[in-house]
Amino acid sequence: MTRHPFPAGGTAWPELESHMRAVSEQDADWRGGRVPLFVFKNDAETYEIGRKAYFAFFSENALGRKRAFHGIGQMEEEVLGYGLDLFGAPEGAAGAFSSGGSESIFMAMKAARDAWRAAHAGRASSGAADTGARALNIVMPITAHPAFDKAADAMDLEIRRAPLTADRRGDVAAMAAMTDARTIAIIGSAPCFPHGVIDPIQALSDLAVERGLWLHVDACVGGWMAPFFARIGRGTPAFDFRFPGVRSLSADLHKFGFCPKPASTVFYRDAADLERATFRADAWPSGAFATPTLMGTRPGGAVAAAWAVLNHLGTSGYEEAARRLGAMTDAYVAGLRAIDGITLWATPDLTIINYGSESLDIYAVAKQLQARGWVPGLTRDPKGIHAMLSMLHEPARADYLADLARAMAQVRAEGAGESGLSAQY
Repeated sequence: MTRHPFPAGGTAWPELESHMRAVSEQDADWRGGRVPLFVFKNDAETYEIGRKAYFAFFSENALGRKRAFHGIGQMEEEVLGYGLDLFGAPEGAAGAFSSGGSESIFMAMKAARDAWRAAHAGRASSGAADTGARALNIVMPITAHPAFDKAADAMDLEIRRAPLTADRRGDVAAMAAMTDARTIAIIGSAPCFPHGVIDPIQALSDLAVERGLWLHVDACVGGWMAPFFARIGRGTPAFDFRFPGVRSLSADLHKFGFCPKPASTVFYRDAADLERATFRADAWPSGAFATPTLMGTRPGGAVAAAWAVLNHLGTSGYEEAARRLGAMTDAYVAGLRAIDGITLWATPDLTIINYGSESLDIYAVAKQLQARGWVPGLTRDPKGIHAMLSMLHEPARADYLADLARAMAQVRAEGAGESGLSAQY
């Protein structure tokens, strides 16, 4: 990292804007649909409403939602209420508004760890439980997000990753064999990021109920959209609190809720678990301090923008978005299947596509796409190309498929060689 002299100051906005645009000239063309992740779009109107709402509450701090910024507090409560309704939460459920999926997952795992401790406290004191030095553990498919590893690293938890079934979903029998008395949680994704399929949540729920385990559903990628895919008849599997074993659920608003970043949600079947997730301190001179998130200060604009976007789109808007997203994904899938040598590694439940080739080095194909101005998303096992499609990608579809066909033909004609690429998020 290079050390830079602290700026002298006094630079006017035109010069600042010019410099910022200049240093960003080499950014990938995400507006043109050439970036397979990071940015999500429904339509221009939704984008503009989210932007306006964000900057209308640019200075407000959601940490002060109960003491100073009551409007932010009310909007946050309503957003969380919408999620409780959408995800079939029972009476007594609760949630928190966070900065993103990693934070939502971290807080859910903190709650799961503390719930395990509470459940075993009496047994530990009587010597009836295994209280050795072995770490508590989380059992999950290999496709679960690294945010669980991050939480485990911070809390000294062990991660146990289970294999997949042939359709790229978590193998419930294998997960069951990995659980033991020190398992604090089992995990299912809706959908998983690498392959875009929803794990068998009903079977995981049955396992959780049978063994008294905490089941967390990571719906960060598609949670706020998947119910609308189901409502329009696309057969998207259910994944939420309708299954009695689901104890917590994370879902990002800033992905397929189409809200400005940073905005995510985490929900708990029982408000007591939100209390377990909440951090509390009362040792300093200023008195009691408590947050249900890792962050203290949070941008009020993110809360206001999420509230505005959800109310702008509503049920009809999200159903229409689901129709357009579904049709676009179907068109991509059909186009991929029409290219000689391409194999889809999974049939997408939402909008994530993952494909490779059994005859060519797909990383060499990805390198050719990169040379044509595309940012290739990659998976490692199996080797594949990956994209999380939003409506940014519809205008680019014909060009993408044409360039992919050309890249396949070029690699076939010239041989693979060394791609120099590696799978990374």
